[in-house]
Amino acid sequence: MNNTADPNLPLIEAARTFIDNGQLAEAAAALNQARAQIPSDPRVYMMAGLMSEKAGNIDGAFQLMQQGLTLAPEWAPGIIVLAQLQARQGQFPEASDNAAYALELDPQSRIVIDGAIEVAHIAGALDVAVRHLRLGLGQQPDDRKWRILLATDLTELGEYNEALDVWRVLIDESPHDEHALRGRMHALLAAGRLDEAATVTGKLLELSPGNPVYTYYDARARGETPAHQPPELNRALFDSAARVFDQRLQSGLRYRLPHLTAQKILKKFPDRKLSLLDLGCGTGLLGAQLGKISGRMTGVDVSPNMLDQARRLGVYDSLDVADLHETLRATPPSSYDIVAALDVCVYVGDLSEAIPASFTVLAPGGHLVFSCEIGADDGPDLYLDPLTERYVHKRSAVEALCRASDFVIETELTVLRYQKGKPVQGFVVWARKPA
Repeated sequence: MNNTADPNLPLIEAARTFIDNGQLAEAAAALNQARAQIPSDPRVYMMAGLMSEKAGNIDGAFQLMQQGLTLAPEWAPGIIVLAQLQARQGQFPEASDNAAYALELDPQSRIVIDGAIEVAHIAGALDVAVRHLRLGLGQQPDDRKWRILLATDLTELGEYNEALDVWRVLIDESPHDEHALRGRMHALLAAGRLDEAATVTGKLLELSPGNPVYTYYDARARGETPAHQPPELNRALFDSAARVFDQRLQSGLRYRLPHLTAQKILKKFPDRKLSLLDLGCGTGLLGAQLGKISGRMTGVDVSPNMLDQARRLGVYDSLDVADLHETLRATPPSSYDIVAALDVCVYVGDLSEAIPASFTVLAPGGHLVFSCEIGADDGPDLYLDPLTERYVHKRSAVEALCRASDFVIETELTVLRYQKGKPVQGFVVWARKPA
């Protein structure tokens, strides 16, 4: 595979670039040329598998990769490509086994180590990712990319002291590296070291004055609870996660709220004649569960990449890049039978504008359905968890907002999802606008 006389290498590299850019016809042409030159080259099959995945043919992707590995059954870089595909499709045990096998075959390979780290991240196995990162850094201790990933994962795991040591060295090497400064800021906020975090947010605002994300974190570092998270923050978060979002939510986090909500909507509208506004629709999980309806289904989200995934379903009549508040302000009164905001309020925060605005856009007899993580009865109405960076709402305060807007409400306590193997408690509100 590493022969210096390798006529297929430029074609394989070109095909990967074409696939990454969505230029599948060009990728196919490069791979056909490579296959003509070396018919038994397993790399052609692996790249063809990636191309099939990009085109949405997952079964074909697996078949092609298995063909490639039949030609080279102990080729570690090929095995890691298969493991990455398995992870993206939610096959976490198989992906983890293949990643471990690839590392056993070639523990020195940068491609294999990077792939094993990616598999662990997709699967949410941060402890495994840290182990792989330590393996790589044992060979290349100055690798900046790996050190950044290590510090990020250590922060997520609550190993704040070690994470901060790594961030400090990275910042010493490059004092104006905003990525490293943001990483140190997150670790300090999670550790509750607000004064030190404020020093870092001050530096970030010097580098990018008026930046809404840095302004938000600066308020947090000063002990404030901002009313909302800026759309720019969540756009970056979800754009980067869009490709594997569904697998992580449904397989890793056991997220079933769209399924349960769709069942209840269809019970209320068995003829499927309704209009629905899906706020923060993401990849379209609710739409996928509902299927085609006789009315209009509109999805909005701050993440263009999430909407690209939702668009593939073919069930939404329109998909727009917008945040919740600007959508509700721009929607005419009595436009929808259902307004849904599932797993959105944890990023929206203060609901004092969204709830009455939803009442306005609903038709008489329509329903607003939304979910919140539940806070303590004796706690604040709104709390921002420094570990998850998600808002937590007091149930009684949310119900009071609904009643003040003249909604008739029904509240269900439920497990919203699982985080690090533990249930996340929350509640779902079904708020009806009187007919």
